[in-house]
Amino acid sequence: MRGKVNFRNLSRYSDYCEKTYARHYRRTFAFVEFNRRLVNEIVPTDHELLGVMDCSFISKSGKATYGLGNFYNSSQDKATKGLEISVLGVVDVSDNTAYTLSARQTPPQAEIDELVADQPIRAADDEISRVDFYAWHLHQDIETLLQFVTYLVVDGYYSKLKFVSAVLELGLQQIGKLRHDANLRYLYHGPQKKFGARRKYDGKVRFDDVRRLTYVDQVEPDIHLYTAVVYNVNLKRTIRLVYLLNLKNKNKPGYALLFSTDTELDPERLYRYYKARFQIEFLFRDAKQFTGLTDCQARNQASLDFHFNAALTALNLAKVDAYLSFGYDRDTPFSLATQKMVYFNQHFLEKVFVILALDPSLINCQPALADLRTYGAIGWRPDC
Repeated sequence: MRGKVNFRNLSRYSDYCEKTYARHYRRTFAFVEFNRRLVNEIVPTDHELLGVMDCSFISKSGKATYGLGNFYNSSQDKATKGLEISVLGVVDVSDNTAYTLSARQTPPQAEIDELVADQPIRAADDEISRVDFYAWHLHQDIETLLQFVTYLVVDGYYSKLKFVSAVLELGLQQIGKLRHDANLRYLYHGPQKKFGARRKYDGKVRFDDVRRLTYVDQVEPDIHLYTAVVYNVNLKRTIRLVYLLNLKNKNKPGYALLFSTDTELDPERLYRYYKARFQIEFLFRDAKQFTGLTDCQARNQASLDFHFNAALTALNLAKVDAYLSFGYDRDTPFSLATQKMVYFNQHFLEKVFVILALDPSLINCQPALADLRTYGAIGWRPDC
């Protein structure tokens, strides 16, 4: 179809009317179980999988829209009025692609208070925030996630004590990013005094001096890895620190701090896993551009939830179809624009034959059918 993926436009390309779509969107569907089976079916068992979690801003207006509030909008680098969804998925590191498991809309603060008030993942004296909702989302779908992964990779926003504690209590290990001014301490391994408290730490980690860190390797041109097992004061636990030194700008070297709660994790593997996290951003991009993530006409909670999950699940199905029907492999860039063009051409050809009452078998036996189906599609060129 062309244009926005909403009730009205869907009705233009099918035999169902706009109200039928609106009515069906208020029903429930087991998206998490469906996506779990989909991932089980398509991803080979020998592939490396990671859990991934992130939020995305959805532009929306209307006084009666459920969940409307001020959320961080990365396109404007500030909080703006709209909706937010929390997405949990898995990344196939071997194929370098991501699949959605579940999407849940961030509710108003009053509902977050009710959702997490009695949850064991939250300390009783903590102030309830949206981070509690993200931990609640993880708690709701943890059984599905644990079937695939042992590591959850998130960005720097989730590097907070309450979220890290929830991840560990749920049986996962977290990989994430720290602030540039993170409060870290070296562990003390020297001799101890005969009496008194044992010495635990051996000074603060200074990020302008890497001599006390262990050099790992140059993972990319001018990108060097250093590592150490240190104590994070804010997270109140020992972590595996990976220090990325960027020397691409010789006059102004930069650095980034990655970490894992698994202190035994190999530093290069940690770096590779965190790079794979970015695949969830491609989910948001493709879902917004091609499967109508931001196009929902509904305002009630049930319809919005159905729409967000349907848009992301459609993207999962498109990736499966890319491998099964289009011959994609890990060296071929995934192009949903190509698939939409091919299937639109096929749909249009079939519609023409139906309206003109022609024999459908005529089109199937034509050798030029492939050229008509791929007309205008990215990635195909007609024979010269």
